Amino acid sequence: MPKTIRNEYYKKLSYESLMQAHLESRKGKSTRKEIIQFNLKQEEYIMWLYEQLKNRTYRHSGYTSFYVTEPKLRRIEKSIYIDRIVHRWYVDNFMQEHFVKSFSYSSFACLKGKGMHNACLYVQEMMKHCKRIWNNYYVIKMDVAKYFQNIDKQILYEILCRKIKDKNLLWLTREILYSNGIDKGLPIGNYTSQCFANIYLNELDQYMKHKLKLKYICRYMDDVVALVNTKKEAIKKLNLIRIFLKDKLCLELNRKTQIFKSTQGVNFCGYKINEYRLKLRDRGKRKLKLKIKQLKQKVKTGEITSHEAKRYLAGHIGYIKWADIYNLSNKLFYIEDAFNVKNID
Repeated sequence: MPKTIRNEYYKKLSYESLMQAHLESRKGKSTRKEIIQFNLKQEEYIMWLYEQLKNRTYRHSGYTSFYVTEPKLRRIEKSIYIDRIVHRWYVDNFMQEHFVKSFSYSSFACLKGKGMHNACLYVQEMMKHCKRIWNNYYVIKMDVAKYFQNIDKQILYEILCRKIKDKNLLWLTREILYSNGIDKGLPIGNYTSQCFANIYLNELDQYMKHKLKLKYICRYMDDVVALVNTKKEAIKKLNLIRIFLKDKLCLELNRKTQIFKSTQGVNFCGYKINEYRLKLRDRGKRKLKLKIKQLKQKVKTGEITSHEAKRYLAGHIGYIKWADIYNLSNKLFYIEDAFNVKNID
């Protein structure tokens, strides 16, 4: 794999590659109004987009903003569909091959074959190994403060420029990167933002691995776990990480960052993890019970259909099936029975 991207933009740009990006972008969303309207003239729209990108006359449109409350209150910025096709084409043809493949193995967020559950299992395997070699050890649990909002675009652009030497691709990179009109922060909701955010903190991954010589680390986006032998080492490493984040990436760790003995277990990605068990956190259990109650009420009033409630709960069922919960079978029966989830296709 070449270390830099040179003269790739026009080699990758074609009607077929843009159509493929469209087909990937619409997966699971084919019933949405904007997708249905696009499909009616998809050949015409794709050809228009091809000409825009070919002539470098493409301009990213604005965003529609709204808020979500799960898993916490966040402002989502939604781009129009044709821009989302460009995002998909950009990431799949350039970022995946030249950036994502060079990520540290310890990175798990928004990556094919990785994900939240595998991250938790990886942390558990690290804990088992450290228990065997050290018996007693310490956990550094780190969380970046308001991560997406604080990503410095100029620093990110400079990181991207190390590999991207194609002037046409750099033009499109800037068009996407600065599409929300501000110099700091990435729009949550963009396919490109997930990739850019991973590229940004890959700098931290490489620093921890190669400079700090940390062997037992796991990162899920801006949540990081590192395991070390002694408290003294943990304090030293954490201080160096704080300096690196501030000086190199203009980021800070939030107040949830802490050092503690491994016997406390690790709260990570919604689970309480130790060497032998993955437990669903109490907060997660409470939120799940509340969500079931709310969904049942919405079905009763006709606000949503039973089928829609089943679809929503299916993800939650998968989430808790990974956890080793006492009397789990009874809990799953209660949840599945509420909407007959077992009958989901």
